[in-house]
Amino acid sequence: MNKNYSLEKETYVPEIDSQAQYFTHTRTGARILSVINTDENKVFGISFRTPPENGNGVAHIMEHSVLCGSRKYPVKEPFVELMKGSLNTFLNAFTYPDKTCYPVASTNLQDFYNLVDVYLDAVFYPRITPEILSQEGWHYELTNPSEPLTYKGVVFNEMKGAYSSPDRAVYQYAKASLFPDNTYAVDSGGDPQEIPNLTYEYFKHFHDTYYHPSNAFIYFYGDDDPEKRLAILDEYLNDFERLEVDSGVPLQSRFSAPQKFSHPYFAGSEGDHSKKVIVTVNWLISDSLNMTDGLKYDLLDRVLLGKPAAPLWKALIDSGLGEDLSAFGFSGSIRQLYFSTGLKNIAEADADKVEDIIFTTLQNIVAEGIPAESIDAAMNRIEFALRENNTGSTPRGLSLMLRSLSTWLYDSDPIAPLGFETALQEVKSELASNKRLLEDMIERDFLNNTHRTTVVLVPDETLAEQLDKTEKERLAKTHSNMTDEEIQKIIEETSQLQQLQATPDTPEALATIPHLSLNDLERAHKSLPNAVEKWGATEILYHDLFTSGITYFDIGFNLRAVPQRLLPYVKLFGRALKELGTEKEDFVKLSERIDRNTGGISQYPMTYSKSGSADAKAWMFFSGKCMVAQTSKLFDILQDMLLIPKLDNQERFRQLVLDAKSSKESALASSGHSLVNSRLGACFSETGWLIEEIGGVSYLFFLRELAKKVDEDWPGVLADLEAFRSAL
Repeated sequence: MNKNYSLEKETYVPEIDSQAQYFTHTRTGARILSVINTDENKVFGISFRTPPENGNGVAHIMEHSVLCGSRKYPVKEPFVELMKGSLNTFLNAFTYPDKTCYPVASTNLQDFYNLVDVYLDAVFYPRITPEILSQEGWHYELTNPSEPLTYKGVVFNEMKGAYSSPDRAVYQYAKASLFPDNTYAVDSGGDPQEIPNLTYEYFKHFHDTYYHPSNAFIYFYGDDDPEKRLAILDEYLNDFERLEVDSGVPLQSRFSAPQKFSHPYFAGSEGDHSKKVIVTVNWLISDSLNMTDGLKYDLLDRVLLGKPAAPLWKALIDSGLGEDLSAFGFSGSIRQLYFSTGLKNIAEADADKVEDIIFTTLQNIVAEGIPAESIDAAMNRIEFALRENNTGSTPRGLSLMLRSLSTWLYDSDPIAPLGFETALQEVKSELASNKRLLEDMIERDFLNNTHRTTVVLVPDETLAEQLDKTEKERLAKTHSNMTDEEIQKIIEETSQLQQLQATPDTPEALATIPHLSLNDLERAHKSLPNAVEKWGATEILYHDLFTSGITYFDIGFNLRAVPQRLLPYVKLFGRALKELGTEKEDFVKLSERIDRNTGGISQYPMTYSKSGSADAKAWMFFSGKCMVAQTSKLFDILQDMLLIPKLDNQERFRQLVLDAKSSKESALASSGHSLVNSRLGACFSETGWLIEEIGGVSYLFFLRELAKKVDEDWPGVLADLEAFRSAL
């Protein structure tokens, strides 16, 4: 065992078949969690507690800046260069309200070591010069004394775009309303009005203070040598002495009475704004970091808001006051758990009605009780998700790192969240001994909880213009107060920065970036078992893989069978089959049946072009998963959904259309580049055209027209849905 580390805890975690070792670095106090198993997708992450004091965006700008070259790798974008010769399965960084994380992953051992070294050098020895702050954060830009002074900077521009997103406004205002007295009251991403207050001295001090091993949370996961992990860290940690870092997040004290806030938010100049108000009701729920408590709140979350058929979700949408939920339940990514829900696209006069619906629904749930079937269904989905541990394209080890940080960051046990069996059994035991466990939680944490806020966001089509005017006035005043020498200095700095950005890295600097050689690669690619069978005209693919006892099943329908005019319906049609019910049961009962017997059923279109062909291949897939013993029940559910759907529920289908429209509109501000890319792609291939029709701007236009058609010509819409199903 490496003498530079103290082993604080070691235990086997059967749920993830891993040995977990928790160390502290003796010299600096750095914390290291080493998870040892047979997973070839190795993960490394180094995280720092970085609670911002204000909205100048220093944590976010620092995240960008440390990735702009370092002591050993002095190139402008080492990660862009690194990716040219890397087989990484993950390479990114995240700024959260109270932490910044730098994770990497790879299945190739040498590549993994390369990534780890580049990241460690980046965070501990970055080239955070004044020019880097100017580029990544903000700077004055001026090329001619007679021109107006402007702000430029990567994060400054990014956050100006982010602040135009209604969804971000909902999140930020709700969080700030509940936590006025600690770091969560400010935006860690940066407020564009405050970012220009960030000085280089403050910026440098932030790195010196928080990016220190004494404030580091270091994580390894996978099948690499656990001893070498510590040896790699030695090369960096032993350069530092222990530092007392005050980075803890104090608890928010509780309100004695509910509070209400109103804020304007960015709204475009087009359209009717009379029903564009957003309201959220928010509660500070729990200070607990206990895994069992976390599971109980997860269960309550799924029961109340886990799906469209959940009682709180259904009550809000059925009210007809709005088009979509404004927030979706519990948030456990910060020190204290909170809950938010509400509606978007409502009339301002209806804000109080939304709050009344929420409280009336919660009171009715407490009075009438929660059906045991609903609790069983929600519990099944939670247990299935925990046992499956399917993180999709995200490396499993990264998901576990973030789970561990949910307690570790706040000086609690980092290993406890990796397992779940004890907590799961404790929750089941509590449910068995107290049939009203969830009802009691609703009464305590919602109905009798005075730490509650209501936030109303009112659209303001002049807000962007007002802020732009304020910014220009601020810049004009600054410009007018500058001496000729100061103005000339800004012009010279602008020119120098532009020249620095345009100057390529030297061959010597580029040569420092590690790349894999042919000798580092596997000689043969890994093959997956694939058996092909025919059943009539249907092709059946079977993959005999280890899946922890879970059946994964996909059934695809060729969309070439569907008339062209009906193709924009594809996503709504998939939702309709799942969310409108069948001839046997309404959508609430169908939803509970799915949750009770499966790990979930989803639907999605798949579009691609075959190599060498301009023709599109397009499929409509329905995907389900369940424990092997439940496979026949999964097939029964899919058979009912596909063969006896009840599509004639006009009100429910209207809700699906309005929800899809609202979601698409909310994504406009933050996804403009994707929408432009889709629009352009439609000009070059049949596949590109189809992607635009079923998910681009064309799809938004279709949804807006369909919302009217549902009311004006429901028989026509129903005929389209039936024609779509018949074609498939």
